[in-house]
Amino acid sequence: MATISATTFSIGSTVSFGVRGSSPPQTKSFAVRLATQISLPSFNGLKAATSVNCESESSFLGKQSSAALRGSFAPKAQKEKQGSQYGLQPVASYKVAILGAAGGIGQPLSLLIKMSPLVSALHLYDIANVKGVAADLSHCNTPSQVVDFTGASELGNSLKGVNVVVIPAGVPRKPGMTRDDLFNINANIAKSLVEAVADNCPDAFIHIISNPVNSTVPIAAEVLKQKGVYDPKKLFGVTTLDVVRANTFVAQKKNLKLIDVDVPVVGGHAGITILPLLSKTRPSVSFTDEEVEQLTVRIQNAGTEVVEAKAGAGSATLSMAYAAARFVESSLRALDGDGDVYECSFVQSDLTDLPFFASRVKLGRKGVEALIPSDLLGLSEYEEKGLEALKPELRASIEKGIAFVQKQPVTA
Repeated sequence: MATISATTFSIGSTVSFGVRGSSPPQTKSFAVRLATQISLPSFNGLKAATSVNCESESSFLGKQSSAALRGSFAPKAQKEKQGSQYGLQPVASYKVAILGAAGGIGQPLSLLIKMSPLVSALHLYDIANVKGVAADLSHCNTPSQVVDFTGASELGNSLKGVNVVVIPAGVPRKPGMTRDDLFNINANIAKSLVEAVADNCPDAFIHIISNPVNSTVPIAAEVLKQKGVYDPKKLFGVTTLDVVRANTFVAQKKNLKLIDVDVPVVGGHAGITILPLLSKTRPSVSFTDEEVEQLTVRIQNAGTEVVEAKAGAGSATLSMAYAAARFVESSLRALDGDGDVYECSFVQSDLTDLPFFASRVKLGRKGVEALIPSDLLGLSEYEEKGLEALKPELRASIEKGIAFVQKQPVTA
């Protein structure tokens, strides 16, 4: 593509002022150029420009985000000496809380969410070291006001009036550590935090990142049930990183433009429970049996790949933050009325005989508007076998989470 002299505008949302097509729901990225002369206020740290080139190939979002900022701005006509232009005014109206904001995922995630034009308030909570993170982020000239909260005594206040709660809190994986090894520590953390969410913002979207997600999401559900505020449409296990990895690896393998690639990933969020549906890849592309095996195994073990590469110094924090920010932005767009938001997520589901299952879902103002069953139709023989093989392990992880809460009383 030829480029034009312009400021590149990429804040995790994709801009389009054209008519949205009626193509099937998918999460691939796309590129748009605005030929119109547009004046942008510097709310997001960008200088006003005479034109905007939105050709970023690393957007958080996919094709269905064609109206991402259309709902975020109120266009108003402005008359200037050099001709008619359009002014864009941000409408930042949502509060997001990050529980575990000082951690390896929490810090980059906080930065990425701070960049969203839809966020008016960003509440950062952790048991320590969060004050400095908030002070640092507060210097970024984006709309959201950053407020820090430290320790259990301030947890409740961090959740007051919040629309989206993101929970990356917990210990990271270390070399040789399985997701099950994380269970006892992170299960208690997730339980206590979700109890606070139930007490202070029961209507919020809840995004669970804390591993093992296959167990922590059922833990959250049981806590919310015991508190009498469970809404299955608003509880999400964030599996977006599996989709991000699948898209990246397939694009690299097949020499495709990354912005064109969309691979649905279903099942769970650990090992063999992660099932990339390569036969459903868009654009349609053929794979040899060997390529299917290699890509599937790499996607399933990508977290371990990062843990080993960091040699004990951490886990997949940056890519996880990126993927989580994408899911937050999608949730905010849905809350803001965008009717074309689709993501894969680990949610309560009836698509299989498992009570929770990761699949593509349509998001709306009230959470999950619909599960998308079409991805599970017409699977390849390899995928059919993979689906059946993952069920016992995923079921065991779900039941482990449920049993954990049932054995312990929920704090009143």
